[in-house]
Amino acid sequence: MDLLRPLGLAGVPCAVVASPGAAVRFSRFARTALDWADPWDQPARLVDILVRFAGTQPEPPVLYYEADRDLLLVSRHRERLAQVFRFVVPDAALVEDLVDKARFQTLARRLRLPVPPGCIVRPGEAAPPELAELRFPVVVKPLTRRSERWEPLGGSGKALRVESPQAMRELLPRLVGTELPLVVQELVPGPETEVESYHVYVDGRGETVGEFTGKKIRTVRAEYGHSTALKITDTADVATLGRELVRRLDLKGVAKLDFKRAPSGELYLLEINARFNLWHHPGAMAGVNLPVLVYRDLVGLPRGAPPRARAGVRWCKPWQDWIAARAAGIPLRRWLPWALGCEAKRMISRDDPLPFLFGGLWEVGRRLAG
Repeated sequence: MDLLRPLGLAGVPCAVVASPGAAVRFSRFARTALDWADPWDQPARLVDILVRFAGTQPEPPVLYYEADRDLLLVSRHRERLAQVFRFVVPDAALVEDLVDKARFQTLARRLRLPVPPGCIVRPGEAAPPELAELRFPVVVKPLTRRSERWEPLGGSGKALRVESPQAMRELLPRLVGTELPLVVQELVPGPETEVESYHVYVDGRGETVGEFTGKKIRTVRAEYGHSTALKITDTADVATLGRELVRRLDLKGVAKLDFKRAPSGELYLLEINARFNLWHHPGAMAGVNLPVLVYRDLVGLPRGAPPRARAGVRWCKPWQDWIAARAAGIPLRRWLPWALGCEAKRMISRDDPLPFLFGGLWEVGRRLAG
């Protein structure tokens, strides 16, 4: 919904690819819905679904992708998809470097990106010698985001914190015994509210078409959790560093660069996601609609004047942000007016109520049936 809504509000006709009962299928902006197949396990089937649909359209549709699995699908099948779709995607080797954290560590060293030191722990292999050189505490993360494989080890968070060498020695048998390759990285001190981001669309000529910065407000869990509230900012050093790193990478397309600000004020690069994401909803509400800028470029429409984002626009996922707010000690009487005042909300809007209503009912029914 956070990708569909910016397109729908701009009058761009949309088809969605989603599983049965997915909230996005009920949106007034979804003119049609296609069957979904998991890009991890059934990439060829999903490509076939997409190509068949595109073949029925009078002009090549513009193709958008959100998760790492979707990005990899488009990148790895770009030649076939490009015959019937229009899309932007970075160079194939760069896509693989950004999605795989082992390759990203190598890329960071080569281009001198400000990434915290780390090493790779692979299934069934002895711990690498570089592990002893890291300063504690450290964080452990999966090389690629596959929740069903990571959660048995790391739970619902994106990373697992390890406080000391002793704790690492105790955890190490579990790490090397898992089937999941992992990255161990030095921790950048500070809460999740110190995570800031740079968002950009760079066209094929290397010109920055649109950009904005943002910052997390709350997450579930409090450490290494998923965003439940965030805001658009206008932070000069984040934008400056983001532009410089995009230039070093020679990145074309859309990207989100996540930084964490250390107590010293220094910005460390955590990851780069070269795909569309939930931030594009509040970005659009703030005046920089990156999905629509991509659309206008690909179909040959004029861009207009370069947009500038309005700082202070907020997004939240209300049903989870209340949990995060309560854990932070924020009473309902303070949180509720704040949430109602957010310019962008996940799945909740007066002009498109069915995704929340029917999508929620479908999910409740699925859980009761299971």
